[in-house]
Amino acid sequence: MRNEFPKPPYRPFADGPYRLAMGLMPLAESDWLECDGDLVAALAMKRLLLAERHGEVFAVDAEAEAPAAELLALMAAHLPQHHPMLFHREGNRLGNRATGETWDLAARALHPLDLAGRLVAEDLCILQAQGERHILTGASLCSPARWRLAEKMGKPLIAVHAPVPGYAEGLGPSVDRFFAALKPGRLVGRLNWGLADDPTPFQPVACSPAAGITPINAGERLWLRVERQTLRRLAQTGAVIFTIRTHITRLDRAVASPAEAQALSEAVCSMPPAMQAYKQIAPVAEALLGWLARSA
Repeated sequence: MRNEFPKPPYRPFADGPYRLAMGLMPLAESDWLECDGDLVAALAMKRLLLAERHGEVFAVDAEAEAPAAELLALMAAHLPQHHPMLFHREGNRLGNRATGETWDLAARALHPLDLAGRLVAEDLCILQAQGERHILTGASLCSPARWRLAEKMGKPLIAVHAPVPGYAEGLGPSVDRFFAALKPGRLVGRLNWGLADDPTPFQPVACSPAAGITPINAGERLWLRVERQTLRRLAQTGAVIFTIRTHITRLDRAVASPAEAQALSEAVCSMPPAMQAYKQIAPVAEALLGWLARSA
């Protein structure tokens, strides 16, 4: 693993030719959750989805009740300590200065996982050990990239990642071993990336790429979508918390130099066809590579 997690803006494609790997890096406790200038907009988007499509973006099993409560308590202590300009706490009341919201942590009008998801831009997933497997038992998921929460609930990691080419036979065993060995107090992160022709964070269904993307306009029509993912095990319940913070940047702003254009081109060209298809790059690959060649 690297010695230090990168800082935004994230450009994971610049790390070299594409390869399917965990790519885990250690994280400091202070860097667990991102609270930046996009927080207000991200929380507004979450509030809307939770109001209008709650059943699609939130689900929790009964066995996740205790981990959810532990996660909320951890976040309620972490946020005022590491992001004091935004969050403040007085007794059981946790306030967000940016949104003007105040939450009564003792009232529990919401499920603790539901409340936890409304505090931060990150999506939050709870995974619990059942035998040698970790099962998805709860999530607040407002920025899915081509997957539906209802279809993944109650499934082990290998089934959750079944659509990922090469995961089961290549990466799956390493992921299972890592989860089994992860200890409380250890915090790690990774970056995952893809391209989209729609900047909407909530994209549970794969759609056909829009027509008319060319080597001339690909920079304006395509978007770099980077997921900053973190993993940690809770000390009391032993559940693993998986967070996902999604950053979406128009391609001509994400690729800011000829070197970055060349790096993205090499990453795409080294990506197996099955992975290009899974990431929906294949239909726009010719236009994308043409635009990158012009930019480089």
